[in-house]
Amino acid sequence: MTSDCVKHWFQGTRTYLIAELSANHGGSLDHAMESIRAMKDSGADAVKLQTYTADTLTIDCDRDDFKVGTGSLWEGRTLYDLYQEAHTPWEWHEPLFQLANDLGMDCFSTPFDKTSVDFLETLNPPAYKIASFELVDLPLIEYVASKGRPVIMSTGMGSLAEIHDAVEIVKKAGVPLALLKCTSAYPALPESMNLQTIPHLADAFGVPAGLSDHTLGIAVPVAAVALGACIIEKHFTLSREAPGPDSAFSLEPHEFKAMVDAVRVTEQALGTVNYELTEKEQASKVFRRSLYVVKDIAKGDMFTEKNVRSIRPGYGLPPKRLSEVVGRTARQDIAAGTALQLELLS
Repeated sequence: MTSDCVKHWFQGTRTYLIAELSANHGGSLDHAMESIRAMKDSGADAVKLQTYTADTLTIDCDRDDFKVGTGSLWEGRTLYDLYQEAHTPWEWHEPLFQLANDLGMDCFSTPFDKTSVDFLETLNPPAYKIASFELVDLPLIEYVASKGRPVIMSTGMGSLAEIHDAVEIVKKAGVPLALLKCTSAYPALPESMNLQTIPHLADAFGVPAGLSDHTLGIAVPVAAVALGACIIEKHFTLSREAPGPDSAFSLEPHEFKAMVDAVRVTEQALGTVNYELTEKEQASKVFRRSLYVVKDIAKGDMFTEKNVRSIRPGYGLPPKRLSEVVGRTARQDIAAGTALQLELLS
């Protein structure tokens, strides 16, 4: 089982741009559907959801182990409380999938346990996404891969060994795989991104690689595309002013559109290895330097570096031939401003 979205990963000619809804639904199905429409208008290729409940991710416990530590947007909250607010109700998935498909976008999700995989299978997703935090949940990855659908896997916090173990499971299942470089901080600082890892991931594991980005702004994903990223995943919100666990590090519609536009220009600019002149470059060749007579010369006078110079435009002999010219004599009278040609030399 394959998906059209896989063509983006392997052809390498067009970056696959994923808008992550995550918790930015505001607790409202109407808000979530409005977000998907805005994603389409902003140029997203795909919508990504997250499929879990608080009970499938953790337990309702307020011991310190279950509280978010310092230095986080969610500091002090219990995991259960956070996931209770952030989760996308499962009964919303079908209308959200349908809306995205009606708009011509892919829609898929990140499952967090076997029950969510089984549920998503009823919606026939084009792919599955494995979150960075689940990279080490090898039984879950094996179960996801067993469904025969393409897998996109984030690698935040993963060592090479941990990434290798997860990759081997997916490859054993024989399904298409792409890896995403990810820095699991919310928001992430540009200096923490180490985007050079993207081509290394592709080379080390022989799969397409991209970026799951939590930085603010659009510079980092555009830079990632320049380094070869074939997938960009970015959180999307209608407004960062709206309350929600993920709003602070998400792009608003006009920002996502600006990222899409910048990525598409970057793709055009990357092009191929090519030393042929463009049509406009060919026309510009006239403005190169060439050898010109810069002082009147009488027949039989010697060419010197005072009466011949390398100047613009480019109608004369190439500058590299100056040493061949100096010391020879003029075959005829030559006026200043004449492009020097071989037939003028004796």
